[in-house]
Amino acid sequence: MMKEEFTLSGELYPPQRRVWSVQFSEHQYILYVVDGVLVLVSLLLGLWLGAQRSDWVFSAQLALEYSPWFAAVALCYFVLATANDAYRPRVASDPAASFFAIGKTVLQILALYLFIYALLPPWSLPRHFIGFFTLISPLLLFSWRRVYSSVFVSAFQRRAIVVGAGWGGETIAKTLRDFAATHFKVLGFVDDDPAKQRAMVQNVPVIGPIAQLPVLAQRLNVTDIVLAINRELPGDVLATLMACHEQGIRISTMPELYERLTDRVPVEHVGGNWFVMLPLNNNGQNLTFRIFKRASDILISLVGLLVFALLFPVIALAVRLDSPGPIFYRQRRVGRGGREFELVKLRSMVTDAEKDGKAQWAEKYDTRVTRVGRFLRRTRLDELPQLLNVLRGEMSLIGPRPERPEFVGALEAEIPFYRTRLTVKPGLTGWAQVNYDYGRSVVDALEKLRYDLYYIKHQSVRLDLIILLKTINTILMLKGV
Repeated sequence: MMKEEFTLSGELYPPQRRVWSVQFSEHQYILYVVDGVLVLVSLLLGLWLGAQRSDWVFSAQLALEYSPWFAAVALCYFVLATANDAYRPRVASDPAASFFAIGKTVLQILALYLFIYALLPPWSLPRHFIGFFTLISPLLLFSWRRVYSSVFVSAFQRRAIVVGAGWGGETIAKTLRDFAATHFKVLGFVDDDPAKQRAMVQNVPVIGPIAQLPVLAQRLNVTDIVLAINRELPGDVLATLMACHEQGIRISTMPELYERLTDRVPVEHVGGNWFVMLPLNNNGQNLTFRIFKRASDILISLVGLLVFALLFPVIALAVRLDSPGPIFYRQRRVGRGGREFELVKLRSMVTDAEKDGKAQWAEKYDTRVTRVGRFLRRTRLDELPQLLNVLRGEMSLIGPRPERPEFVGALEAEIPFYRTRLTVKPGLTGWAQVNYDYGRSVVDALEKLRYDLYYIKHQSVRLDLIILLKTINTILMLKGV
């Protein structure tokens, strides 16, 4: 008997061979393992070259003596590479982005090592091998990423059909194209709306009604089905999805996949699935995590306030000479549970910046910002007095930025789930701050809410460390606003 063939949107789709697929977590495990091996190989080669230069005898004993430094450098690599987004699907599969992330990580390791080297007595630390490591590791790691992006990713590409060709389906198709084009191929949409049949959505065809999904999935060797319908599912649609699941196909919801790819929560696409938005079960409810976070807040705020006390005379003089008015600026903000508190900052704007008494969104090139104030904002020095708020427990070092009461009421009325931000303490820095620009409108507030909700759902020591490292990078690169 001849194999059947069928036509979809004018194209011939013959039955496909079965394909293998690898999930995102498995991709990351592979990247971690191979990166770890290559970092250790680079360190060993660096030690060997350093031994040749210093006329040492390279041996297993010498490698064993240096093993603590190998472990420290490898740990730094993984921490900094994660903070530099080297393991995000879009970066890992893009040679140019991978080169930038890896190069930046290696240079940061070198800078950190040289800083420690300069603080310690002469000859306290090994010197030559880290220099050779800086030259060797980018070549090995970048070569591996080229192999990964050109061979491994395409060989194990996932094949998806999106259920629902509406707003949610269009959004997830665009997200897959922008964030995971080499990992995912969207073959088509299925939708029961007759008006959408044979239509094109994001340059992808609507290939049939939902009832045909099991047949289409089998013929096209689909590995994934993405459910982009946010209303309650009828029984026949659920039965269709279960039939696909029995074929070994992975079923994902649009909000789940969007969140995994972008590190944001798609607030406007949740619909009736409100439970995916709320932090009902996360590390923030864990007593151990809360104790650790509070202890870290106290320790870091005390150290930061000591540094601020040393810098304050110079900063205060510069603020006063640049613009008449007080050194500090106080403003009411909304904290955890909707409780208001007084936030303290170094003044970066002219006095009477809001002469009519109405709260105003800050602009990108705000003329109210003084010359010294612009520098304070770029370096985030204007935020240092907020360490007092952290010490008092009104804020945390990391969390959603506190908003003004005047804006909170309006944003709650316009943006679903906005009040969810108030389930945790506001922060001096946060996931939205290191991933998105300054909030200047309701549209910006919605985008920042997507990041804030992701943090609230996934808060952990690891995520806090990544945010802290990204904040330090923002300060050093003068990217503050």
